[in-house]
Amino acid sequence: MSPRACPCRRLLPTLVLTVVAAVGCREPAETAFRYSTDASSRAGLTALSDGVLTGNEAGAVLRVNRAGDVVWRVELGREVATRPVVAADSVVVGTVAGDLARLALSDGTERWRLTGEAPVLTPPVAEEDGTAVYVVAPDGAVRSHAVDTGKVRWRTPAPKADEAHLDPARGLPAPVLSEGLLVVALGDVGLVALSTADGARAWRQEVRGVLGLAATKDVVFATTREHRVRAMRLEDGSPLWEQSPARALTSPPSLALGTLWVGARVDDTDVLVGLSPSEGKEVARLPLPAPLVTGVAEAHGEQLVVPTNGRQGRLVVLAPRDPAHAISLRTDTPLRTRPVVLGGQVFVLGMDGRVLSWRLRPPKS
Repeated sequence: MSPRACPCRRLLPTLVLTVVAAVGCREPAETAFRYSTDASSRAGLTALSDGVLTGNEAGAVLRVNRAGDVVWRVELGREVATRPVVAADSVVVGTVAGDLARLALSDGTERWRLTGEAPVLTPPVAEEDGTAVYVVAPDGAVRSHAVDTGKVRWRTPAPKADEAHLDPARGLPAPVLSEGLLVVALGDVGLVALSTADGARAWRQEVRGVLGLAATKDVVFATTREHRVRAMRLEDGSPLWEQSPARALTSPPSLALGTLWVGARVDDTDVLVGLSPSEGKEVARLPLPAPLVTGVAEAHGEQLVVPTNGRQGRLVVLAPRDPAHAISLRTDTPLRTRPVVLGGQVFVLGMDGRVLSWRLRPPKS
């Protein structure tokens, strides 16, 4: 099946779609599969070596392989609103009812389930060795669980409501985990770094209205509703640089192809802005057909995969070094979560709950 690419229309004057499929020519992308999870979803995708994990509003958790076959499906009974997290040989997933469950990665068998906690509306994160998972509640309380038993290792209280001004019906930005620190965004309290050993506060920075976070081994990046992109030293939170690339930012930051990317809106035009991670200098500005509200991914070491949040759900694939041409794949559902790329195969989750996948051909040299 061919991707729904339009070779005759421009996304914007400076971003032209790649010409697709003249007789005897190979298409730049080939549909791998389209699979419906049978309910809408805001959960996002978790990458595996041979496919992806996801969940939906009907409470299903699914493992789907590269061919679009369901390896297993588990029904938790209440909406799964955030992507599952892999911890060694397990999957840890939460529900809007406050359940937290550990499933076997191999076959979905339930190992334990905890109930009675706050709704899980923010993606959990797990230690690289799979021993612990961290969950942020809508009110800003944070807890650490041992993956093998589910036992709470430590817990931090929620900040005062009149200081944090958090909406309990909405999730917080996904925290980032690096070098023994868990960095969380707690509304007007700002950014707080907690020790993963015991939950002790390592530092706090008054960075408010955070849209999202990204981190390397040494640096934390944040975008804010005050149209700022900030870089801070992970060790102590000290500022490194700050930029305001546009009057409105639309996405969390994401690192790909050695660049920090953010979605922005300039004079009623949606754009993708690339910044130097080391100094914040702008290195790219590319127009988009609709807003970017999540992260981007990279493919083939030189392409960006950019999901957009318009009605047509355009997935744009472009090479920043040659931005004149791009592939535009139409999904007919808004794309609000980050793509997964495995080799040359890209996976996206539509808001309608479909998992869509294409095989991208390497760009010509």
